[in-house]
Amino acid sequence: MRVCGCVLVMAAVLGAVECGASPAQEPVASEWRQEFGIYERSLVTTGRSMYFVLEPDFQLVFEGKDAKLVITVLNDTMDVGGILTRVVEEREWESGNLVEVSRNFFAMDKDTKDVFYFGEDVKEYKDGKISGQSGSWRANTDDAKAGQIISGAPKIGMKYYQEIAPGLAMDRAEVISLSEKVKTPAGTFDECLKTREGSALKPMEKEFKLYAPGIGLVQDGDMLLVKYGFREK
Repeated sequence: MRVCGCVLVMAAVLGAVECGASPAQEPVASEWRQEFGIYERSLVTTGRSMYFVLEPDFQLVFEGKDAKLVITVLNDTMDVGGILTRVVEEREWESGNLVEVSRNFFAMDKDTKDVFYFGEDVKEYKDGKISGQSGSWRANTDDAKAGQIISGAPKIGMKYYQEIAPGLAMDRAEVISLSEKVKTPAGTFDECLKTREGSALKPMEKEFKLYAPGIGLVQDGDMLLVKYGFREK
């Protein structure tokens, strides 16, 4: 997962999100959170929060040095371990060549607006042909379980696992700012959420992602948002 070879995210500014008491409202802890009370939540496949929009046909386009990433919320859904999720596709190019296509599985708590990640199906490409599927995993298979991509009410200091597939995918994120200013080809955005992300499998490697209110992900490492909106049908 990139954006979390994931994420995603977008649309008009929504205003403050009202959240009732729930497992997501526990005090910020020093340890990486791995338990989210998934089966106690009211999960939906379509919705939006301040920093994440899960609506079919919304698309984000990013570009970096010799790289391009397109994230599209599809009309497809997928049952993952008994939970219905929304499929979000990521397509990644390097030097003009398609190198990876992943189908990511998300669901949102309709009350707290927390967004959870249930795995991905990955296809790697070389010379226009599928060359591998490393990184694929699904929650509720073997020891894997859903992680949290982003909180509906983020607070500085929050630390949580985004992927929980021991030995395969253990990405995690820490909220480090809620007041960043980001300039991208798609616009300049204020009051952005900034996360520091990495993997428990490679603890020395880190990257930063930034999310704009009402837009969602606007910077993924060195890749910047160049276009966003609902794609034409």
